[in-house]
Amino acid sequence: MLIKQTINFLSRFAVIEQSDIVTVLIVVVIFFSILLILGVRKSFKLKKENDRLDKISEELAKQKEEYKDFTDGHMYGGNN
Repeated sequence: MLIKQTINFLSRFAVIEQSDIVTVLIVVVIFFSILLILGVRKSFKLKKENDRLDKISEELAKQKEEYKDFTDGHMYGGNN
C-alpha cells in the first residue's frame, strides 16, 4: 500500500501536460521572434549608417587637395 501511494505521489510530478509544453513553446517562439526583429532592425540601421558614411567619404575624396612636394623648401637644397 505504501509503495502504491509513493508511486502515485511521484507520478504527479512526472506528468507534463500538453498545455504546459505548448505554453513553453509559445514563450520561446515569442522570445526568439523579438530577438530576430531587433537584429533585422539593427542591420537596416547599420546599412543606412554605412551608406551615409560612404557618401561623406566620397565627398571628402573629391575635395582632397593634390599632393604638394614638401622637399622644394630651402632646407632640402631644392632651390634651383
